[in-house]
Amino acid sequence: MGLIKRGELASWLSREQGAEDIRIFLFFGERYLCREAADLVQQALLAQGGGMVHGIDGDQEDASRTLGQLMNFSLLPGRQLYRVTDSRLFHSRAVAGEIWNKAVAAQEAGRSGPARMQLMILAGLVDLKAGESLADRDADQWQELLGFAKPSGDLAWTDRLLAEGGGPSGGKGEAAANISDRYLAALAKGLPGQNYLLLSAENVDKRKALFTVIKKHGLVVDCFVETKSSSSAAQNEQKGVLRELAQKTLVSFHKKMEPRALDMLFERVGFHPVALVMELEKLALFALDRPLISCADVDSMVGRTREDALFTLTEAFGNGNLALTLVILGRLLENGIHDLAILATMRNYIRKMLIFRSLQLLASPPWQRGMQAKAFQEVYLPALKEKGEWAELLKAHPYALYMGFKKAEEFSCPLLKEWMALLLRAEYQMKGSPLPPTLFLEELLLAMVSKKEGGAV
Repeated sequence: MGLIKRGELASWLSREQGAEDIRIFLFFGERYLCREAADLVQQALLAQGGGMVHGIDGDQEDASRTLGQLMNFSLLPGRQLYRVTDSRLFHSRAVAGEIWNKAVAAQEAGRSGPARMQLMILAGLVDLKAGESLADRDADQWQELLGFAKPSGDLAWTDRLLAEGGGPSGGKGEAAANISDRYLAALAKGLPGQNYLLLSAENVDKRKALFTVIKKHGLVVDCFVETKSSSSAAQNEQKGVLRELAQKTLVSFHKKMEPRALDMLFERVGFHPVALVMELEKLALFALDRPLISCADVDSMVGRTREDALFTLTEAFGNGNLALTLVILGRLLENGIHDLAILATMRNYIRKMLIFRSLQLLASPPWQRGMQAKAFQEVYLPALKEKGEWAELLKAHPYALYMGFKKAEEFSCPLLKEWMALLLRAEYQMKGSPLPPTLFLEELLLAMVSKKEGGAV
């Protein structure tokens, strides 16, 4: 009983007592890893005596009904496992920022469904009433309601998605507090018969009493993986998790994979465990009787990630190749990349170029046109980091930074500022016009390339 890391779960399950002496489990962190850990516990519990799994979707769950089933004796034979995925029992305003970030990421990726789901969770969490606007809150109201600073930009999309989802129902904050208290009282009595509760949640507030009680009387499995940090420790942890999942998947298909092919797959998929497993399964089936999956297989079967595809757009644009830029734009839109995600990519690219170009204009450290990579990495970049400005931006790989600085010297600051103004105007037009976004994006790129004259200053 207590809290363990996901990597310790197999060893914990193999102990002499097994899992049967624990009646309630909580898995929190990365969604796929939570599911995998819950599968292990489920298999262990059903291995002796059998039983039944009652799967419950937390997004659609009536928590009162689940509790009622859990606290009644079942007429069914064997162990009764009530398995709730995406439980909201551990949500609080403390995790509102994490939920908001997921909503924004989904919206920028053009995935309105997941974005709407996260906003509905957020609305219920802060007890937003029907008809109330989230976007119209001023900075102070937003901070008071959600507990973090109001983001800049047009947030009208939040109200639109909430309305499409039926709008916030309100009153959920009080209901959530009430159901938590009822769960605490029920767990104090103990679960009847052979009932077990398996909960999983991406975001949890560890300060909630329910979390503390489960940690004391049940088992909490930490499946969290740091994805926001660019530190070597975080990167190594992510790669370790991906390699572990890859090994398990390949063994299940009796396949092996060229080391370079595996690296290619990691680069294209990124840290998305469920996507990695799905792509590996696809590659294993594609290989048929061949025992080894090659780089050619990866090239044939695994598409470039959204980030890679967007990178090809900025690369073509930065090189001034208007024809290729427009072709890539068309392909991105055809493949479902949201127009606002493309706009955000262009904004980030121009902003980065403007920062790099501004740093090059500083008297110290001096930037020299045509600077070689060695001098950049050994002299210029360390001196720049010592100034302490734009520290987060300068954490990227030195060679990637060098190539970025090389590209930035081709532009002037006035040109980059003008591009930013054009982009802002296009964004307002796209959000307020019934015309297809493609027209505004094409017009924007044409205007930007046409203004690229005079070179760097």
